[in-house]
This record gives sequence, C-alpha cells and structure tokens, in this order.
Amino acid sequence: MKKLWLVYVLLIGIFLVYVLNYKLQASSTDPWETAGLRGNIEDKYVMVTFQLGIDYWKSVLKGFEDAAEELNVSVEYHGSTQHDANEQMTVLEQIIARKPAGIAISAVNSELLTATINKAVDSGIPVVLFDSGAPASKAYSFLGTDNYNAGVEAARKMAELTGGEGEVAIITTPEQHNHQERTDGFSVTIRSEFPEMKVVAVKDGHGDQVASREAAGQLLAAYPQLKGIFATESNGGIGVAEAVRKIQGTDSRLQIISFDTDKGTLDLVKDGRIAATMAQGTWNMGFWSLTELFHLHRGLLEDSSAYLNNKPLPVPDTVDTGIDVVTRANVENYYAK
Repeated sequence: MKKLWLVYVLLIGIFLVYVLNYKLQASSTDPWETAGLRGNIEDKYVMVTFQLGIDYWKSVLKGFEDAAEELNVSVEYHGSTQHDANEQMTVLEQIIARKPAGIAISAVNSELLTATINKAVDSGIPVVLFDSGAPASKAYSFLGTDNYNAGVEAARKMAELTGGEGEVAIITTPEQHNHQERTDGFSVTIRSEFPEMKVVAVKDGHGDQVASREAAGQLLAAYPQLKGIFATESNGGIGVAEAVRKIQGTDSRLQIISFDTDKGTLDLVKDGRIAATMAQGTWNMGFWSLTELFHLHRGLLEDSSAYLNNKPLPVPDTVDTGIDVVTRANVENYYAK
C-alpha cells in the first residue's frame, strides 16, 4: 500500500511538472504568431492619401505602422501633395505597377478614383478605403467615421449652441464623399428635428483654409443674422474662425462647429473661437485597414480566385471607427501626448 501511494505521488509530480512546463511555453509564445497572424517582412502594404503630410494623417499612419509591427510586414506612405484627384490617380497608378501586397486609400474624389481603384483590384491587389470612400468601386471594405451620423451629431450640437433657432450655413468639400455625407446628415437633421432653424447656404471651401475664409466672409455678408457655421473639415473650421474674428471681432456670438483634432483646431476650441469639433477614430482607421489588407492578401495567396463567385470575404463591408464631440470642457484630452 505504501509503495502504491508513492507511485501516485510520483505520477502527480510528473503531471504537475508537465503542466508547469506547458504554461511556461505558452506564455513565451507570441500571441499573433499562435493565431497565424505573422507575415513576411518583404510584404509591402501602401497607404495613399492626399494633402500629404498634414497633421490629420499622422494618427492614421501611426495605426497603420503599429499594425505592421504586430504583423511583421512592411509599409509605405504616399499620396498627392495637393487636394488634387488627378495627382492622386497618378500616384495610385505608380503604386499599382509595383504590385504591393495591399493598398489602403482615402479617395480625394469618390467618382474620379473609382476606375483606378478597380484596376488595382482587377490586377489582384487587395484594396480597402478609409476616411473618404468610393462606394461604386470594387474596394473590399470601407473603414471610417459614419459620416452621415457625424453630421447628425453636429446638427444637434449646433441646435444646443443656438437655442434651436436661427439661420445656419455649411462650408464643405462637395466632391468628397465623406464630406457630402456630413453635409447631408447635418441638413436633414436641422430640417427634420429643429423647425425653428434653417440651413440657408452650403458653400465650397475646397478643403482649403484661405478658400474657406473667403466663403465664410461671403456668408457673413449675405446673411447678417447667421447664428452658426458647420465646417466639415479642419482647414474649413480654421478659415471660418479667421473670417469671423476679422469681420465680427472677438465678441462675435456666431457658433462654429468644425471637424478633426489637429492642434490648430484644438487651440481654437480651447480659446473659445470654435465651439466644438468632431473627433474621428483616426488611429483605428490605420490599424484596422492594414489588418484587413493582411487577411485579404493571405486569402488571395491561398486561392487566387478568392472572393469571386459569391465566396465569403474575410473582412466586413464597413467598419465604423467612431466619433466624439470635443468642446472646451474636454479639449485637453485630445491633444497628442
């Protein structure tokens, strides 16, 4: 009996050593590698934007780079230097010719970029869109703000700021799909939820600070009772703030709602010259764009006809990366750390 008891103790000891060793090995394993999420450093994924180098893209690129580090792949960043669809198309054509593992692009013009995006997909390069989409294209997914809903939230914030009455206007970039959605969300919400308010004009700010300042000046001259302006991008918001200070002075009560969280916009919110700005989940756009491209590239390597003939995609059609309203009360939380 004593010998049998010793055998039991020995077997239990061996089992405990085995379990401990297993746990130690599991804890030292890279979780991405365990899940099969490790790529080849020679695989090159490319991000394409417009107005290359502006602050807005920095957080998106950081997310793209962070995903690349986790997945053990390489990334590049290219784009047009200006808000110019033809220049962006040329850049995209050059990238397609190099046959990267995948392309994430923010389309400066949803209609003009569609054919070139389709060319990339037809040549076997997975493409996802982020921030600004091209709905008619063959891109596999769109990752970005629910821009219509962002316009809805901006309208409700404007109503709160103006007491739910008076004339308001919009300065936007009409040829960009995301900006048109923001405009639509704002306009429809004002019309349907706030009968004492009216959108009296929509102006093209061309995504440019100077052009937006001029557009705001025209609005202030044409509508002296104007109570608020919604700018659908950050250059527009800064341009509007400049025009209001120049024409109405520091005591102006006109309410400005802008978009994004570049330092210039945040400084104006902190100073009280912009009442609110809409913060997008930009890091999420970059991180999940690369993650989706990685899965698409792997799928196409395994089966070059993948995703044709109604085969299921490994990525969702759309990913909402979120929106927050930034005011003077919480602005400090949105400065880059």
